[in-house]
Amino acid sequence: MSKRRLALVASVSAAAIALTGFVTTSAKAATGFVGVILPDAASSARWESADRPFLKAAFEKAGVTADIQNANGDKAAFATIADQMLTKGAKVLIMVNLDSDSAKAVQDKAKAQGVPTIDYDRLTLNGSASYYVSFDNVAVGKLQGQGIVNCLKAKGVKKPRVVYLNGSPTDNNATLFKQGYASVVGPYLKSTGGTLVADQAVPDWDNVKGGTIFEQMLTKAGGKLDAVVSANEGLGLAAVAVLKKNKLNGKVCVSGQDATVDGLRAVLTGDLSNTVYKAIKAEAQGAADLAVALINGKAAKTNGTTDNGTVKVPSVLLVPVGITKSNVKVVIADGFQKKADVCKGITKLCTAAGIK
Repeated sequence: MSKRRLALVASVSAAAIALTGFVTTSAKAATGFVGVILPDAASSARWESADRPFLKAAFEKAGVTADIQNANGDKAAFATIADQMLTKGAKVLIMVNLDSDSAKAVQDKAKAQGVPTIDYDRLTLNGSASYYVSFDNVAVGKLQGQGIVNCLKAKGVKKPRVVYLNGSPTDNNATLFKQGYASVVGPYLKSTGGTLVADQAVPDWDNVKGGTIFEQMLTKAGGKLDAVVSANEGLGLAAVAVLKKNKLNGKVCVSGQDATVDGLRAVLTGDLSNTVYKAIKAEAQGAADLAVALINGKAAKTNGTTDNGTVKVPSVLLVPVGITKSNVKVVIADGFQKKADVCKGITKLCTAAGIK
Protein backbone atom coordinates (compact mmCIF):
# COMPACT_ATOMS: atom_id res chain seq x y z
CA MET A 1 0.00 0.00 0.00
CA SER A 2 1.35 3.45 -0.85
CA LYS A 3 2.32 5.98 1.79
CA ARG A 4 -0.21 8.34 0.23
CA ARG A 5 -3.04 5.88 0.83
CA LEU A 6 -1.93 5.15 4.34
CA ALA A 7 -1.89 8.87 5.06
CA LEU A 8 -5.41 9.17 3.78
CA VAL A 9 -6.66 6.33 5.94
CA ALA A 10 -7.23 7.95 9.32
CA SER A 11 -6.57 6.16 12.58
CA VAL A 12 -9.93 5.12 13.92
CA SER A 13 -11.46 3.06 16.69
CA ALA A 14 -14.70 1.10 16.63
CA ALA A 15 -17.23 1.54 19.40
CA ALA A 16 -20.36 -0.56 19.83
CA ILE A 17 -23.52 1.49 20.28
CA ALA A 18 -26.86 -0.11 21.07
CA LEU A 19 -29.76 1.13 18.95
CA THR A 20 -33.05 1.65 20.74
CA GLY A 21 -35.52 3.54 18.58
CA PHE A 22 -34.52 7.09 17.73
CA VAL A 23 -31.36 7.76 19.68
CA THR A 24 -30.18 11.29 20.38
CA THR A 25 -26.57 11.83 21.36
CA SER A 26 -27.24 15.18 22.98
CA ALA A 27 -29.60 15.57 25.93
CA LYS A 28 -30.53 19.08 24.82
CA ALA A 29 -30.29 20.72 21.45
CA ALA A 30 -29.16 24.33 21.85
CA THR A 31 -29.33 27.05 19.23
CA GLY A 32 -26.80 26.33 16.54
CA PHE A 33 -26.94 22.56 16.79
CA VAL A 34 -26.26 20.18 13.92
CA GLY A 35 -28.85 17.55 13.06
CA VAL A 36 -27.63 14.18 11.78
CA ILE A 37 -29.94 11.53 10.32
CA LEU A 38 -28.53 8.02 9.87
CA PRO A 39 -30.43 5.58 7.62
CA ASP A 40 -30.83 2.32 9.53
CA ALA A 41 -29.03 -0.29 11.61
CA ALA A 42 -29.78 -3.34 9.48
CA SER A 43 -28.05 -2.83 6.13
CA SER A 44 -24.64 -2.44 7.77
CA ALA A 45 -23.30 -2.41 11.32
CA ARG A 46 -21.21 0.66 10.47
CA TRP A 47 -23.94 3.27 10.98
CA GLU A 48 -24.27 2.65 14.71
CA SER A 49 -20.90 1.07 15.55
CA ALA A 50 -18.70 3.52 13.65
CA ASP A 51 -20.40 6.57 12.11
CA ARG A 52 -22.40 7.53 15.20
CA PRO A 53 -19.51 7.52 17.70
CA PHE A 54 -17.10 9.15 15.26
CA LEU A 55 -19.54 11.94 14.41
CA LYS A 56 -20.37 12.42 18.08
CA ALA A 57 -16.68 12.65 19.01
CA ALA A 58 -15.91 15.08 16.19
CA PHE A 59 -18.66 17.48 17.23
CA GLU A 60 -17.79 17.23 20.92
CA LYS A 61 -14.18 18.10 20.09
CA ALA A 62 -15.38 21.12 18.13
CA GLY A 63 -17.66 22.20 20.97
CA VAL A 64 -20.76 21.94 18.80
CA THR A 65 -23.99 20.24 19.90
CA ALA A 66 -25.14 17.43 17.61
CA ASP A 67 -28.47 15.62 17.59
CA ILE A 68 -27.84 12.24 15.93
CA GLN A 69 -30.86 10.09 15.17
CA ASN A 70 -31.54 6.97 13.12
CA ALA A 71 -34.52 6.63 10.76
CA ASN A 72 -34.46 2.81 11.04
CA GLY A 73 -35.10 2.39 7.32
CA ASP A 74 -38.39 4.33 7.50
CA LYS A 75 -38.76 7.20 4.99
CA ALA A 76 -41.67 8.72 6.91
CA ALA A 77 -39.62 8.67 10.10
CA PHE A 78 -36.72 10.23 8.20
CA ALA A 79 -38.95 13.16 7.17
CA THR A 80 -40.39 13.51 10.68
CA ILE A 81 -36.93 13.60 12.29
CA ALA A 82 -35.85 16.28 9.80
CA ASP A 83 -38.97 18.36 10.50
CA GLN A 84 -38.36 18.15 14.25
CA MET A 85 -34.73 19.17 13.85
CA LEU A 86 -35.64 22.16 11.70
CA THR A 87 -38.35 23.19 14.18
CA LYS A 88 -35.86 23.00 17.06
CA GLY A 89 -33.49 25.31 15.18
CA ALA A 90 -30.90 23.12 13.48
CA LYS A 91 -28.36 25.25 11.64
CA VAL A 92 -27.09 22.39 9.47
CA LEU A 93 -28.53 18.98 8.53
CA ILE A 94 -26.27 16.03 7.71
CA MET A 95 -28.11 13.07 6.21
CA VAL A 96 -27.59 9.59 4.82
CA ASN A 97 -30.53 9.17 2.49
CA LEU A 98 -32.83 6.18 2.22
CA ASP A 99 -33.59 7.18 -1.34
CA SER A 100 -33.08 10.32 -3.39
CA ASP A 101 -36.72 11.41 -3.68
CA SER A 102 -37.45 11.46 0.05
CA ALA A 103 -34.10 13.09 0.87
CA LYS A 104 -34.58 15.73 -1.84
CA ALA A 105 -37.89 16.73 -0.22
CA VAL A 106 -36.07 17.24 3.09
CA GLN A 107 -33.24 19.17 1.47
CA ASP A 108 -35.61 21.46 -0.41
CA LYS A 109 -37.54 22.20 2.79
CA ALA A 110 -34.31 22.96 4.65
CA LYS A 111 -33.09 25.20 1.84
CA ALA A 112 -36.34 27.17 1.93
CA GLN A 113 -35.65 27.82 5.61
CA GLY A 114 -32.05 28.84 4.96
CA VAL A 115 -30.57 25.68 6.46
CA PRO A 116 -27.70 24.09 4.49
CA THR A 117 -27.58 20.31 4.11
CA ILE A 118 -24.73 17.85 3.72
CA ASP A 119 -25.09 14.54 1.88
CA TYR A 120 -23.12 12.04 3.96
CA ASP A 121 -21.84 8.87 2.28
CA ARG A 122 -24.80 8.71 -0.16
CA LEU A 123 -25.44 11.32 -2.83
CA THR A 124 -29.01 12.61 -3.22
CA LEU A 125 -29.72 12.69 -6.94
CA ASN A 126 -31.13 16.03 -8.14
CA GLY A 127 -31.00 17.26 -4.56
CA SER A 128 -29.99 20.63 -3.17
CA ALA A 129 -27.22 19.62 -0.74
CA SER A 130 -24.59 22.25 -0.06
CA TYR A 131 -21.88 19.61 0.26
CA TYR A 132 -21.22 15.92 -0.21
CA VAL A 133 -18.83 13.80 1.89
CA SER A 134 -18.03 10.26 0.84
CA PHE A 135 -15.50 7.96 -0.73
CA ASP A 136 -14.80 7.59 -4.41
CA ASN A 137 -17.49 4.97 -4.81
CA VAL A 138 -16.58 3.95 -8.35
CA ALA A 139 -13.10 3.30 -6.98
CA VAL A 140 -14.68 1.16 -4.21
CA GLY A 141 -16.35 -0.96 -6.88
CA LYS A 142 -13.16 -1.28 -8.89
CA LEU A 143 -11.36 -2.59 -5.79
CA GLN A 144 -14.15 -5.13 -5.26
CA GLY A 145 -13.96 -6.22 -8.88
CA GLN A 146 -10.17 -6.46 -8.95
CA GLY A 147 -10.24 -8.56 -5.79
CA ILE A 148 -12.62 -10.99 -7.49
CA VAL A 149 -10.49 -11.14 -10.65
CA ASN A 150 -7.35 -11.77 -8.59
CA CYS A 151 -9.13 -14.54 -6.69
CA LEU A 152 -10.31 -16.23 -9.89
CA LYS A 153 -6.79 -16.09 -11.31
CA ALA A 154 -5.32 -17.52 -8.11
CA LYS A 155 -7.80 -20.41 -8.26
CA GLY A 156 -6.92 -21.04 -11.91
CA VAL A 157 -10.51 -20.69 -13.14
CA LYS A 158 -10.47 -20.70 -16.93
CA LYS A 159 -14.02 -19.68 -17.87
CA PRO A 160 -15.52 -18.19 -14.71
CA ARG A 161 -19.21 -18.23 -13.95
CA VAL A 162 -20.02 -15.09 -11.99
CA VAL A 163 -23.04 -13.36 -10.44
CA TYR A 164 -23.55 -9.74 -9.36
CA LEU A 165 -25.36 -9.32 -6.05
CA ASN A 166 -25.91 -5.58 -6.20
CA GLY A 167 -26.96 -3.11 -3.52
CA SER A 168 -30.28 -1.30 -3.25
CA PRO A 169 -31.58 0.15 -6.53
CA THR A 170 -32.63 3.31 -4.65
CA ASP A 171 -29.08 3.97 -3.39
CA ASN A 172 -26.89 5.88 -5.86
CA ASN A 173 -23.81 4.42 -4.15
CA ALA A 174 -24.92 0.94 -5.22
CA THR A 175 -25.06 2.19 -8.82
CA LEU A 176 -21.53 3.56 -8.51
CA PHE A 177 -20.19 0.40 -6.88
CA LYS A 178 -21.59 -1.66 -9.75
CA GLN A 179 -20.18 0.76 -12.30
CA GLY A 180 -16.80 0.17 -10.72
CA TYR A 181 -16.81 -3.62 -10.43
CA ALA A 182 -18.52 -4.18 -13.76
CA SER A 183 -15.77 -2.12 -15.43
CA VAL A 184 -13.22 -4.63 -14.11
CA VAL A 185 -15.09 -7.95 -14.06
CA GLY A 186 -16.97 -7.44 -17.34
CA PRO A 187 -13.87 -7.17 -19.55
CA TYR A 188 -12.28 -10.08 -17.68
CA LEU A 189 -15.27 -12.32 -18.42
CA LYS A 190 -15.13 -11.30 -22.06
CA SER A 191 -11.42 -12.02 -22.33
CA THR A 192 -11.73 -15.45 -20.69
CA GLY A 193 -14.98 -16.57 -22.27
CA GLY A 194 -16.63 -16.44 -18.85
CA THR A 195 -20.32 -15.92 -18.13
CA LEU A 196 -22.30 -13.43 -16.07
CA VAL A 197 -24.91 -15.90 -14.85
CA ALA A 198 -27.10 -13.43 -12.94
CA ASP A 199 -27.19 -9.73 -12.16
CA GLN A 200 -29.70 -8.60 -9.53
CA ALA A 201 -30.17 -5.77 -7.03
CA VAL A 202 -31.22 -6.36 -3.41
CA PRO A 203 -34.01 -4.02 -2.25
CA ASP A 204 -33.03 -1.78 0.70
CA TRP A 205 -29.73 -3.66 1.17
CA ASP A 206 -31.81 -6.27 3.01
CA ASN A 207 -29.46 -9.12 3.91
CA VAL A 208 -32.26 -11.66 4.35
CA LYS A 209 -33.60 -10.85 0.88
CA GLY A 210 -30.03 -10.92 -0.38
CA GLY A 211 -29.60 -14.47 0.88
CA THR A 212 -32.85 -15.55 -0.78
CA ILE A 213 -31.93 -13.88 -4.06
CA PHE A 214 -28.50 -15.50 -4.04
CA GLU A 215 -29.95 -18.92 -3.29
CA GLN A 216 -32.13 -18.50 -6.39
CA MET A 217 -29.05 -17.49 -8.38
CA LEU A 218 -27.16 -20.57 -7.22
CA THR A 219 -30.09 -22.81 -8.15
CA LYS A 220 -30.31 -21.16 -11.58
CA ALA A 221 -26.60 -21.84 -12.02
CA GLY A 222 -27.06 -25.51 -11.16
CA GLY A 223 -24.82 -25.04 -8.14
CA LYS A 224 -21.91 -24.12 -10.40
CA LEU A 225 -20.53 -20.66 -9.64
CA ASP A 226 -17.00 -19.34 -9.37
CA ALA A 227 -17.59 -15.86 -7.96
CA VAL A 228 -20.15 -13.63 -6.27
CA VAL A 229 -19.53 -9.92 -6.68
CA SER A 230 -21.52 -8.68 -3.70
CA ALA A 231 -21.79 -4.96 -3.00
CA ASN A 232 -21.11 -5.09 0.75
CA GLU A 233 -20.25 -7.54 3.50
CA GLY A 234 -23.82 -7.94 4.65
CA LEU A 235 -24.80 -9.29 1.25
CA GLY A 236 -21.51 -11.16 0.86
CA LEU A 237 -21.95 -12.95 4.18
CA ALA A 238 -25.57 -13.76 3.27
CA ALA A 239 -24.21 -15.42 0.14
CA VAL A 240 -21.55 -17.21 2.20
CA ALA A 241 -24.27 -18.66 4.45
CA VAL A 242 -25.94 -20.18 1.39
CA LEU A 243 -22.61 -21.43 0.06
CA LYS A 244 -21.90 -23.09 3.43
CA LYS A 245 -25.19 -25.01 3.23
CA ASN A 246 -24.01 -26.31 -0.12
CA LYS A 247 -20.42 -26.91 1.07
CA LEU A 248 -19.11 -24.36 -1.43
CA ASN A 249 -17.75 -21.71 0.93
CA GLY A 250 -14.09 -20.98 0.30
CA LYS A 251 -14.38 -22.50 -3.17
CA VAL A 252 -16.27 -19.49 -4.57
CA CYS A 253 -14.74 -16.00 -4.64
CA VAL A 254 -16.96 -13.52 -2.75
CA SER A 255 -16.40 -9.78 -2.36
CA GLY A 256 -17.48 -7.42 0.40
CA GLN A 257 -17.17 -3.88 1.68
CA ASP A 258 -17.01 -2.05 5.05
CA ALA A 259 -14.30 -4.02 6.92
CA THR A 260 -16.64 -5.11 9.72
CA VAL A 261 -15.46 -7.59 12.34
CA ASP A 262 -17.45 -10.41 10.73
CA GLY A 263 -16.27 -9.40 7.29
CA LEU A 264 -12.60 -9.40 8.25
CA ARG A 265 -12.96 -12.75 10.01
CA ALA A 266 -14.53 -14.15 6.84
CA VAL A 267 -11.61 -12.83 4.78
CA LEU A 268 -9.17 -14.56 7.12
CA THR A 269 -11.08 -17.87 6.98
CA GLY A 270 -11.30 -17.61 3.19
CA ASP A 271 -15.09 -17.35 3.04
CA LEU A 272 -14.76 -13.82 1.61
CA SER A 273 -12.01 -13.36 -0.94
CA ASN A 274 -11.78 -9.59 -0.52
CA THR A 275 -13.40 -6.53 0.99
CA VAL A 276 -12.91 -2.75 1.02
CA TYR A 277 -11.85 -0.62 3.96
CA LYS A 278 -13.19 2.90 4.17
CA ALA A 279 -11.77 5.09 6.94
CA ILE A 280 -15.11 6.13 8.42
CA LYS A 281 -13.49 8.26 11.10
CA ALA A 282 -12.02 10.46 8.36
CA GLU A 283 -15.41 10.60 6.63
CA ALA A 284 -17.17 11.61 9.84
CA GLN A 285 -14.51 14.21 10.57
CA GLY A 286 -14.90 15.61 7.06
CA ALA A 287 -18.65 16.04 7.51
CA ALA A 288 -18.22 17.58 10.97
CA ASP A 289 -15.59 20.03 9.67
CA LEU A 290 -17.97 21.19 6.94
CA ALA A 291 -20.87 21.61 9.37
CA VAL A 292 -18.77 23.55 11.89
CA ALA A 293 -17.47 25.83 9.13
CA LEU A 294 -21.04 26.51 7.99
CA ILE A 295 -22.19 27.34 11.52
CA ASN A 296 -19.24 29.69 12.00
CA GLY A 297 -19.67 31.34 8.62
CA LYS A 298 -16.25 30.20 7.44
CA ALA A 299 -15.14 28.79 4.09
CA ALA A 300 -15.33 25.02 3.99
CA LYS A 301 -12.48 23.00 2.47
CA THR A 302 -13.30 20.51 -0.28
CA ASN A 303 -11.25 18.50 -2.77
CA GLY A 304 -13.63 18.08 -5.70
CA THR A 305 -17.18 18.22 -6.99
CA THR A 306 -19.81 15.56 -7.67
CA ASP A 307 -22.59 15.88 -10.25
CA ASN A 308 -25.93 15.03 -8.62
CA GLY A 309 -27.83 15.35 -11.89
CA THR A 310 -28.79 18.96 -11.30
CA VAL A 311 -25.70 20.69 -9.94
CA LYS A 312 -22.09 19.90 -9.18
CA VAL A 313 -21.92 19.58 -5.41
CA PRO A 314 -18.69 20.68 -3.66
CA SER A 315 -17.30 17.46 -2.21
CA VAL A 316 -14.86 15.89 0.21
CA LEU A 317 -13.90 12.55 -1.33
CA LEU A 318 -11.70 10.02 0.45
CA VAL A 319 -9.67 7.07 -0.84
CA PRO A 320 -10.81 3.46 -0.16
CA VAL A 321 -8.40 0.56 0.36
CA GLY A 322 -8.80 -2.97 -1.00
CA ILE A 323 -8.40 -5.67 1.65
CA THR A 324 -7.47 -9.33 1.27
CA LYS A 325 -6.04 -11.86 3.70
CA SER A 326 -2.58 -10.39 3.06
CA ASN A 327 -3.41 -6.92 4.43
CA VAL A 328 -6.21 -7.34 6.98
CA LYS A 329 -3.51 -6.23 9.41
CA VAL A 330 -3.78 -2.69 7.97
CA VAL A 331 -7.31 -2.34 9.35
CA ILE A 332 -6.23 -3.62 12.76
CA ALA A 333 -3.10 -1.47 12.87
CA ASP A 334 -5.18 1.55 11.91
CA GLY A 335 -7.37 0.98 14.96
CA PHE A 336 -10.60 0.59 13.01
CA GLN A 337 -11.23 -2.90 14.41
CA LYS A 338 -9.72 -4.61 17.44
CA LYS A 339 -7.47 -7.63 17.15
CA ALA A 340 -9.31 -9.31 20.04
CA ASP A 341 -12.62 -9.10 18.15
CA VAL A 342 -11.31 -10.13 14.74
CA CYS A 343 -9.00 -12.89 15.97
CA LYS A 344 -11.23 -14.53 18.57
CA GLY A 345 -11.07 -18.27 17.94
CA ILE A 346 -8.89 -17.90 14.82
CA THR A 347 -5.58 -16.88 16.41
CA LYS A 348 -3.50 -19.05 14.08
CA LEU A 349 -5.04 -17.43 11.02
CA CYS A 350 -4.34 -13.98 12.43
CA THR A 351 -0.74 -14.90 13.19
CA ALA A 352 -0.29 -16.25 9.67
CA ALA A 353 -1.69 -12.97 8.33
CA GLY A 354 0.87 -10.98 10.30
CA ILE A 355 -1.64 -9.41 12.69
CA LYS A 356 0.11 -8.29 15.85
